[in-house]
Amino acid sequence: MNQERERFSSRLGFILISAGCAIGLGNVWRFPYITGVYGGGIFVLIYFLFLLILGLPIMTMEFSVGRASKKSVATSFDVLEPKGTKWHIFKWFGMAGNYLLMMFYTTISGWMMAYLFHMIKGDFVGAKPEDIEGMFGGLTSSAGASIFWMIAVCIIGFAICALGLVNGVEKITKAMMSCLLIILITLVIRSVTLPNAKEGLAFYLLPNLDGIKENGLWSTIYAAMGQAFFTLSIGMGSMAIFGSYVSSDRTLLGEGLNITILDTFVAVMSGLIIFPACFSFGVNPGSGPGLVFITLPNIFNSMKFGQIWGIVFYVFMVFASLSTVVAVFENIISFAIDLSGCSRKKAVAINIVAVVLLSIPCVLGFNLWSGIQPLGAGSTILDLEDFIVSNNILPLGSLVYVLFCTTRYGWGWKNFIKEANEGKGLKFPEKLKFYVTFILPFIVFLVFIFGYLDKFGLL
Repeated sequence: MNQERERFSSRLGFILISAGCAIGLGNVWRFPYITGVYGGGIFVLIYFLFLLILGLPIMTMEFSVGRASKKSVATSFDVLEPKGTKWHIFKWFGMAGNYLLMMFYTTISGWMMAYLFHMIKGDFVGAKPEDIEGMFGGLTSSAGASIFWMIAVCIIGFAICALGLVNGVEKITKAMMSCLLIILITLVIRSVTLPNAKEGLAFYLLPNLDGIKENGLWSTIYAAMGQAFFTLSIGMGSMAIFGSYVSSDRTLLGEGLNITILDTFVAVMSGLIIFPACFSFGVNPGSGPGLVFITLPNIFNSMKFGQIWGIVFYVFMVFASLSTVVAVFENIISFAIDLSGCSRKKAVAINIVAVVLLSIPCVLGFNLWSGIQPLGAGSTILDLEDFIVSNNILPLGSLVYVLFCTTRYGWGWKNFIKEANEGKGLKFPEKLKFYVTFILPFIVFLVFIFGYLDKFGLL
């Protein structure tokens, strides 16, 4: 049965939910670190350039395909493709990407929730650095604890989606994102007023040519290109769904630009929290889970009212991860609705069981199944799942969207431009046709190739 397509109640809802999908843990634990390594302020400029020339056009294309078809990636290509073509085959990869992302993201989000719980309980107060490291090791090595927190994330995320698009996803994500931004600014003010914070700010934001010389110009450019590409979650239809819920009142390039600015704001501000705090307490600001689960708890321990600041920080991290979880769960639910016409409640019931079961291998990869090292010594099941999504589905999916929107064998340039420029706001420039048809696919393909070279240490 065909159901009436739900709609966002407000433009702000669309912008905040799409930004919530893009804003994730990589904004906090990866962006500041690579900025510090690759030349500070210069890197930020190169990164922003790639967001505009790489991320933004592809995001606009995803939104356009979603809005024109009024469907998720599960059926959007079926609706728009020329008769006899096979673009719809991509839906299986797009859907797989969303499930795969949640198969490991729910585990990391669960760790965030566990840390917030332990911070509120005061378990970190007075703990030595080795104790804090032991706590993280204890959490990941305990299959029971990790599964408990992963299931908690799934229940909360799907419960929000079960309430409906407007009353659940939009209303709660708007509240979460508004709190996230207020907490972010509060933490920045606290961090930049710490003793010796200036040194951290200088390291982070002042242009540093030595960082570029040390790593090489090409590595710096690839790091900026890769971060700009992956930060927006483009390529597997996770943005297209929100296009399908939005009205034709506004052009899609303008909305994409607002989302890109918000995503960049959170990434840059995260660095303003991390670097001044690390330099103030003489701690090396690393990257990845170690930063958030080991380095920062040690800093909060040394800080006046550290427990309170720690609670505030982990609330911020839980909101950052949950906003992505809810956005991708909404995608997953829409697959079931678009493919079978079932109700939202039924789609939630089926998928909560599916996602919990699919997420268990990632959890077990850190304990009972730690002997499984799919990408070589020291790697985990999480690394494999992340590799399939980040290094394969996102870049190749983006290539599919670009070709679908620009070639006459797909939906085509005229249809894309008409949809993207419908409504008021910033228009997608028609003179960019040559760039997006020939140069942009080449850049995306480079991201794919460099991703493999980087992953296997060949760069």
